[in-house]
Amino acid sequence: MLQLENIISDRGSKYAVSGAPCASEAEAKALLKELKRAKKYAKATHNSWGFLGPEGGVKNDDGEAGAGAIILRMLEGAGLEGHLVVVTRWYGGKHLGGDRFRHVQDAVRAYLEALSADGG
Repeated sequence: MLQLENIISDRGSKYAVSGAPCASEAEAKALLKELKRAKKYAKATHNSWGFLGPEGGVKNDDGEAGAGAIILRMLEGAGLEGHLVVVTRWYGGKHLGGDRFRHVQDAVRAYLEALSADGG
């Protein structure tokens, strides 16, 4: 699983993005469970994710309303089918308002760029 940690920091909140090739919603959930084996990810405020498969997309906001839809929309825009992307946020005590959506987009963008640079 490709993990990019501490990619965004804003008003105490910190973001990471992770992902891996994935063939099904069941595999996506298994990958998420594997990610949460790391204590820091298990204790994160939100692990929002999206997966785009042959039958369509699956998303989960994990309490960060709208984040899963943003991830899924970006996967669709990039044409990245068969991949799970998880945006993790550790809440820093201050509300970010609409900036949180920009941070989710920036996190997914960073993942897509890293994947592209890696030849994926």
